[in-house]
Amino acid sequence: MRATLEKHQVWLYLLAIAAGMAIGWARPEVTALLEYLLWPVLGLLLYATFTQVPLTHLATAFRDMRFNVALVLGNFVIMPLVVWLLLLLAPADPAIRLGIALVLLVPCTDWFISFTHLGGGDSARAIAASPILLILQIVMLPLYLWLLFGEDVVITSLGGHFLPVFFGLILAPLVLAWLTEKAVERRPALTGQIRALGWLPVPILALVVFMIAASQISLVLETGSMLPMLLVIFSLYLVAAVLVARLLSSVFRLPGQRGKTLAFSFGTRNSFVVLPLAIALPDLWASAVVVIVFQSLVELFGMTAYLKWLPGLIVGTDRHIH
Repeated sequence: MRATLEKHQVWLYLLAIAAGMAIGWARPEVTALLEYLLWPVLGLLLYATFTQVPLTHLATAFRDMRFNVALVLGNFVIMPLVVWLLLLLAPADPAIRLGIALVLLVPCTDWFISFTHLGGGDSARAIAASPILLILQIVMLPLYLWLLFGEDVVITSLGGHFLPVFFGLILAPLVLAWLTEKAVERRPALTGQIRALGWLPVPILALVVFMIAASQISLVLETGSMLPMLLVIFSLYLVAAVLVARLLSSVFRLPGQRGKTLAFSFGTRNSFVVLPLAIALPDLWASAVVVIVFQSLVELFGMTAYLKWLPGLIVGTDRHIH
């Protein structure tokens, strides 16, 4: 049942966005309330998602060094270079460019695992790698933004807004999730609580995109002319992710399952983690919110294509593994 929900989640999000835009258009007076409620809902979403990442078993994630080197090289060196190239196609609007960079520079740690499982990848390694991806993206994102946008932009426009959100809405749920996992280790009877929390990310994310669509309807309409170009950029990114995964699978002689895992990791982005950062920015950067939400929708359709085409695009190289 949970796998079915995750497989068809894109339609749930589309329905939530349509409903949110309709309510935001018809009842604009509710938008202020939705913006206020958005923060605790985002905190719950992040907590529920982080509990599905094996934070207390970080050491086990380092056992398959060949796979991990390929994963880190792709996510934190090659794909950021791809993002830099794609920004050459982006509109001149700084907020649009920032939104693209924010969402494409951070690898996913949640539905990446779900799609890896559904697509015949190595879900065990995906789970083990998630803490590495999560920690590295938190460390690397400020560096990427500094390289792409310069020190002045990062410090004056972003620094004062990112740090409170990072500590209050990302680090706090992360620590709480770690404490939850430690409690489950001490009392295995609580394992069912973790499983129950695993049901929450999809419906809560649907609620989040509903609230954003309702509260940001005017902004969506204002930036609508940018969406075709964004569709091209995000689609090119998904194609590049597969090509990079094929290349690294060959270079590191990885079995087909692990090659597919690389593709799902490079293709999926942590949109909901950077979403609070974008929402917290001044109005000058407001369009970044629309960019991030739109990317998540393009990505979900892209993952549907991945599920269909990846088995033929990334084949096994198990004959090289002894």
